[in-house]
Amino acid sequence: MLICGPKLAACGVVLSMWGVIMLAMLGIFFCTHSAVLIEDVPFTEGDLKDGNPPMKVYEVFNKVGYNCFIAAAVYVLLGAFSCFQVKLNKQKEYLVH
Repeated sequence: MLICGPKLAACGVVLSMWGVIMLAMLGIFFCTHSAVLIEDVPFTEGDLKDGNPPMKVYEVFNKVGYNCFIAAAVYVLLGAFSCFQVKLNKQKEYLVH
């Protein structure tokens, strides 16, 4: 079932590849608790008042990292869909000519 044109499908492939690379790297950096990303971690003051503040912050880091990996998986699915659309567009072009 052809949904996208050839240019949109090719754009989807390129954006998906970039999204997978970027989000996978972000996931790795969040899971390794990179200090540069501390401003992007949504922890509250309540997390700092509990028994062991560093462990709470590390848990939030890990949750954000896992969310990045999930988003990368969604981009993989979108990339597969876009590749399928590229293939269908090539078949359609071949049949027309």
